[in-house]
Amino acid sequence: MLVPKITSTLTLDPSLQQALSLLPFTLYTDEQQAVASIESGYASAWADIASAAQAKDLLNSGLSVAVLAPTQLDATIDTSRIAFRYSAADVAAHGLKSIVECAIAEGVQRAGAVVLELTADQINEATLLADGGKPLLVQLVNAASAKLLGTDGPVRVLVELVGDGSWTIGMLSRLAGAGADAVVSADQLALDPQEGQLALGEAFIAASGLVSDRADGLFTTVVVDEQRVCLGVVYSNAASVAAALAAAQGVYWSRKRGLWHKGATSGATQTLLSVAVDCDSDVLSFRVRQNGAGFCHHNTRTCFGPVAGISQLAQVVAERRDNAPEGSYTRRLFGDEQLLRAKLLEEATELADASSKSDVAFEAADLLYFVMVKCAAHGVTLADIERSLDLKHRKVVRRPGNAKPQFAAAVASATKPEAPSAIARTSILSADIRPAQPGEQIRMRVYADSELTTVERDALQQRPIIDSEEIMRRVRPIVDAVRANGDAAVLEFTAKFDRVKLDHTVIRAPFEVPALSDAVRAAIDQAYSNVHAFHSAQLGADTCIETMPGVKCSRFSRAIERVGLYVPGGTAVLPSSALMLGVPAQVAGCREIVLATPPRSDGSIVPEVLYVAHKVGATAIVKAGGAQAIAAMAYGTETVPKVDKICGPGNQYVTAAKMLAQNDTAAMVAIDMPAGPSEVLVVADATSIPAYVASDLLSQAEHGPDSQVVLLAVDLTDEQLAAIEAQVHEQASRLPRVDIVRQSIPKSYCLRVASMADAMHFSNAYGPEHLILQNDRASDYVADVINAGSVFVGPYSPESCGDYASGTNHTLPTYGFSKMYSGVNTGTFVKHITSQELTREGLANIAQTVMTLAEVEELEAHRNAVAIRLRDM
Repeated sequence: MLVPKITSTLTLDPSLQQALSLLPFTLYTDEQQAVASIESGYASAWADIASAAQAKDLLNSGLSVAVLAPTQLDATIDTSRIAFRYSAADVAAHGLKSIVECAIAEGVQRAGAVVLELTADQINEATLLADGGKPLLVQLVNAASAKLLGTDGPVRVLVELVGDGSWTIGMLSRLAGAGADAVVSADQLALDPQEGQLALGEAFIAASGLVSDRADGLFTTVVVDEQRVCLGVVYSNAASVAAALAAAQGVYWSRKRGLWHKGATSGATQTLLSVAVDCDSDVLSFRVRQNGAGFCHHNTRTCFGPVAGISQLAQVVAERRDNAPEGSYTRRLFGDEQLLRAKLLEEATELADASSKSDVAFEAADLLYFVMVKCAAHGVTLADIERSLDLKHRKVVRRPGNAKPQFAAAVASATKPEAPSAIARTSILSADIRPAQPGEQIRMRVYADSELTTVERDALQQRPIIDSEEIMRRVRPIVDAVRANGDAAVLEFTAKFDRVKLDHTVIRAPFEVPALSDAVRAAIDQAYSNVHAFHSAQLGADTCIETMPGVKCSRFSRAIERVGLYVPGGTAVLPSSALMLGVPAQVAGCREIVLATPPRSDGSIVPEVLYVAHKVGATAIVKAGGAQAIAAMAYGTETVPKVDKICGPGNQYVTAAKMLAQNDTAAMVAIDMPAGPSEVLVVADATSIPAYVASDLLSQAEHGPDSQVVLLAVDLTDEQLAAIEAQVHEQASRLPRVDIVRQSIPKSYCLRVASMADAMHFSNAYGPEHLILQNDRASDYVADVINAGSVFVGPYSPESCGDYASGTNHTLPTYGFSKMYSGVNTGTFVKHITSQELTREGLANIAQTVMTLAEVEELEAHRNAVAIRLRDM
């Protein structure tokens, strides 16, 4: 490799200086010149350093390699950043062979490079066959090549010519053939050489040992952009390399047209940033800044198609800085510094809070978008960022890396442990809980009721604590954004959370229902029929009685006019949820049924859900999920109808959005019930079939990692309980969602109780969403059920039937709310209105009672409303 050497006394032509900056690295004798070259963004800089202390300072400033005498080495400096210089005086004093042996034994082992000062005669001697059969320089290079510096490649060997001689092309070639780099004084190089000077292009090729395996002698040339993304493959020769270095542009050799200045006619020119040769010295690399439409004649950035990832993001954001349409979100970001600052802080926080691999990747991508907008607004390119990273990587003095006080304090307060609770929940619900690993048995924790204290038993009846304040903090900005910005906010959040970019968010009936298989259509039709029949039976007659002569009171029902039904998506396709919400709304006679569900990756609705929406008479479908869908239905947008009540299950963010909307009088919306993770409690005794019990436990456990699964083992022996545990593991291991079960089952528990009375007492205190009575006298115990969302009686009543097709509703209260809430039913979608009609006789009969009570409450207008009528009677 050609290594130009620049001394403080040299005054270089600017065009030559620019050309030299394109080479892989340059050696400076003046420290300030080296620092200036780093700040200017030139190629890697090496520098002769007088002391180890100066070396550390310069390396910390971004110097690539510090050249020192071996005696000056500082053990605290990374050896890959140090080069040992063996001076002409050393060679004269000890002889060439001795110095080469010293360099092999010392320099190669303790430094990242060695620099030999040799005269022309010594170079000839070093490249001739030695006593050992190989030239001395080859021996040194071989030893250096065998010492790899991690990812930085092998130790390099540089030779600097000293004395009266001058470099020739032949000497450079011979040195390259030995595998060494040539240090050539910059005043011996020129773009237009005079006597005693070398042409830069020719010297570069010779010192690189560049060879061609082609019959026409052309060099294969890989062209890459600033991020080293390959733009295409072209060819070069000595003439084109010289022209490229002189112009600092992409200049190549066309096999048809000869010298080819890239973009001279199309405008897609290239600014040359650096040139390099590969490790086998048979391929050139040109790193360029591509201008215009792109490198390829098809107007794509590369000959291999468009770019992707961060490179594409940087390119798009830079373009939109200049031409984003007025009113677009990107234009808002570029024009509103406060908005951009808020988004950067928001996305950084969400990335910090993310935990799963997919969430971290998703939040990091969001943050990168806003980072690139910030950079583009200040004229910072991706190359500038990478250059800053490179400089940081070169630092040898590291900061402690502690967070700034205000951020450390914020995190500490957010994660501050709660004061010890009176309930020792950690001993029961949290100790040593971890997911089951592949190969480990998937099993529940087991407790004996007789061994528990009252405090511990109460702890088992509690659900995991949810940080509602933190969830509300995340959800409230989403709800506020949808309320303020309508459809635009819904589309933005759908792109962010559901990862789908849509141009509209609502589709209206009639829907185009895609074809379903006969089996799926028949299954949905059967389920619809059963659910419809059961919910139709719930329609009660109006009530009308005469409470006393002449006083008739009545109550009648009316359907809620506009209802919103939330059908979750995410990890499962849930047409059953659409049935369980849509059928009772249809039976009740709701005038407007709006269904919201997350779209698939292509922007479409799950076909099965679309079919159900058609059957239940939905009037609109909102293609959105999460808090943004709830907010859209609660407040209404340009296209999403506002509803009067929102029903349906969902994750903690959906529940939080429902609670926020219900508590906001501006929304004027009701909800069905609060919700939490899905749960089941199974009561099993010696008459239960272990395989059935296990299947019921797993049917809930597969819903999600936070699903709550409880088994009450009534007077079971160790062998009987072990049989159930074996079935849990065996069946779980065959499930497609086994990874979820490995998380949920270890969080769940089995409680061994002595009798059915104890089991029913615990169950009523727990208040499960699903209660399964798995024994041969199950129906005898239904009368003992006080708190439960839905009960499944006997061995042939799996919870799955209620989930899909028996007729009952599967949208049920969780988290213990079955103690005060019912599951969704026809009554969920109606309201009751009372009326009273009094005759003249009836008013006379009740008047004195009303007036007396009004006087007691000191409400004279109330008393007078009766009295004024009595005077006319």
